[in-house]
Amino acid sequence: MRLSPTFVAFLAASTTLGLSNSVKAQSTPVVPATDRTPYSPIVSGSPPWVRQEATLTSQPEQINVPFAIEAGTVAQAQDQPSSDPAPGTQPLPTLTPGDQSTPLQPTPDTLQFSPPQSPQPELAVPATPGQPTAPPPETAPTTPESTTPTPPTTTPITPPPGSQTPDGAPTAEPEPRVLVAEVLISGVEGAIQNEVYSVIRTQPGRTTTRSQLQEDINAIFKTGYFSNVRAVPEDTPLGVRVTFEVQLNPALTGVKVEGTSVLPQSVIDEAFQDQYGSTINLNRIDEGIKKITQWYQSNGYVLAQVVDAPAVEPDGQVTIQVAEGVVENIEVQFVNKDGENTDEKGNPIRGRTRSFIVTREFETKPGEVFNRNKVERDLQRVFGLGIFEDVKLALKPSEQDPRKVVVVANVTEKRTGSISAGAGISSASGLFGTVSYQQQNLGGNNQKLGAEIQVGQRELLFDLNFTDPWIGGDPFRTSYSVNLFRRRTISLVFDGGEREVELENGDRPRVVRTGGGISFTRPLNGNPYRRAEWTGSLGLQYQHVDITDSDGDIAKEDERGNQLSFSGTGQDDLLTLQFGVVQDRRNDPLRPTQGSLLRLGTEQSIPVGSGSIFMNRLRGGYSFYVPTRLLRLTQGCQDPKSRPADCPQAFAFNVQAGTVIGDLPPYEAFALGGSNSVRGYDEGDLAAARSFIQATIEYRFPIFSIISGALFVDAATDFGSQGSVPGDPGGVRRKPGSGFGYGGGVRIQSPLGPIRIDFGLNDQGDSRLHFGIGERF
Repeated sequence: MRLSPTFVAFLAASTTLGLSNSVKAQSTPVVPATDRTPYSPIVSGSPPWVRQEATLTSQPEQINVPFAIEAGTVAQAQDQPSSDPAPGTQPLPTLTPGDQSTPLQPTPDTLQFSPPQSPQPELAVPATPGQPTAPPPETAPTTPESTTPTPPTTTPITPPPGSQTPDGAPTAEPEPRVLVAEVLISGVEGAIQNEVYSVIRTQPGRTTTRSQLQEDINAIFKTGYFSNVRAVPEDTPLGVRVTFEVQLNPALTGVKVEGTSVLPQSVIDEAFQDQYGSTINLNRIDEGIKKITQWYQSNGYVLAQVVDAPAVEPDGQVTIQVAEGVVENIEVQFVNKDGENTDEKGNPIRGRTRSFIVTREFETKPGEVFNRNKVERDLQRVFGLGIFEDVKLALKPSEQDPRKVVVVANVTEKRTGSISAGAGISSASGLFGTVSYQQQNLGGNNQKLGAEIQVGQRELLFDLNFTDPWIGGDPFRTSYSVNLFRRRTISLVFDGGEREVELENGDRPRVVRTGGGISFTRPLNGNPYRRAEWTGSLGLQYQHVDITDSDGDIAKEDERGNQLSFSGTGQDDLLTLQFGVVQDRRNDPLRPTQGSLLRLGTEQSIPVGSGSIFMNRLRGGYSFYVPTRLLRLTQGCQDPKSRPADCPQAFAFNVQAGTVIGDLPPYEAFALGGSNSVRGYDEGDLAAARSFIQATIEYRFPIFSIISGALFVDAATDFGSQGSVPGDPGGVRRKPGSGFGYGGGVRIQSPLGPIRIDFGLNDQGDSRLHFGIGERF
């Protein structure tokens, strides 16, 4: 209880006031407290207050004040007789100046409020992927600054006395004020009670109004400790006693989040762990909700939001409702370069690509919670198909459930087919013409088809290949390729060296391969939506090999009598089963600066046809990269905080080895030397080996813009295995078998990849200029 320290002064003032109003007091009989008619409480929605004059005597027994109070709930005082008028009855009418008596009205009994239920908002979604994926400001899923329920308050605006409204009518009278004798807080003690006293404005010895009491109720609710608050005014001989009756929240025993499928329980416990066991404070609960919201945002669940005020159970359990933003469906919409989905006639644009080609690239599936990070990766995969000029994302709310969202992929197709033709003349083919066709999206299925045909005076060559990068219905992204070919090359095994060895007619031997094959490739991580560290391949290939001269005639031996095929007839058949694995840990497949790359492969031939060859070829390679910043020629390398992609500078190491066990046709030997082996030597000049090993060290550094440089050292050896190759093609041409080279070069970035230009010197003092596309490893 808090009493006014000015009661004595108040008594004196009251006596004086009573004397000054003696005439009015004499004409107004005082009704004893026991004879007063109880005042019916005025419920929410009652008419405006009736202004009454209080009657004071020289020895006041009681101050009666009209107190019409609007609130969420109004209850009668406990001491009110059962014969009181029911809530909703009309208040006493306003007295006219001619009235000879003023009936004294008791203070309305109580003013209380219970927390309202918050409406459940609909899920808001962003419009396009280029914009932030959070909803627009008017419906954004933001956590309110306070989830403490606040009762609605209507504060009357009182114009100055005597003023008039624009139409000349007199304004309403000021809101009545009453003197407060005492202020009590009921239902709580200690520190929380002191906090309540600190937030209310109603003080003993001062006047108050209905609006101020409503504001005090609001202020008490905003402390967050209470589930119900009501103000109970009582008349006393010294003024109005105001009792704020509060209902304290229980101690927090647990927090339950409903509507979530991705939020870990550990995040919930961490957000509220310091509140368990203490009285529930909705302001602190709001802080925990903000932590949960922050977790959603940080992890890409940008549509997730708390959709209702936390519900507090009597046992201290707090329930929070969450709408996470579930994906209802994924749709594909074709648009033109201007982003429009209709043509000039207003008809929907129909694309060539089948919709499932796009949707299967989405790791996001209907029924999952929308995640911005995952969807961005999905869009990157769709764009990586190479058949779209642009890919954008749009979201629209579900028509069935406003808490769900429909993901729309807006794709702009590009030209995926090309055809070309040409003609020429050469010593090998004479006059010839070529026609080639490429299609990257055959039948709208993202299948690749390539065909090239060369018709010459002497022969017909062709190369047909078909690739399906993802077999329909396969859950592991298995791809397959089929090819048919007839190719003719001058083998490096039969070329180069210090001595030229030709056919008896002076031609160089040509190797003509006719055949076909099929191969399958699969990522080995079991997840088609993640970059696989390991990839496996399996294939079967058949080749019929002819050794010919420039006219296409079969050549069995060279001019020195060395056989050119395994069978000795100039014709061999090769049926091989191929298997390989690749482990790729590079940070960038095009310009790696960190990580490693491992390749292992084997080919086992099956004895068939001419030569009945039975052999096993083993080959492997390993590369690793060490980032460095020895040179700082570019701005990206000068900034110590820049990303590796901004300064692609590294030491690169590579080692390769291989051997053939069993039968070995001469044209299947390993050719060493050249731009992809030991630079400084011409192509195939170093060795034609059964077994080999070669190693390279490169220092790669950017120079400016699209130009970068490299310094290198290459070395290789055949372990003296050239002599074990049938016909000894390396020995008869006096190839050294072992050697090294060194030099430098430049790389020019282009749409085809880095154009590589290297100048190398070898251990024999010779030099060569080498050209290539792409890094060596």
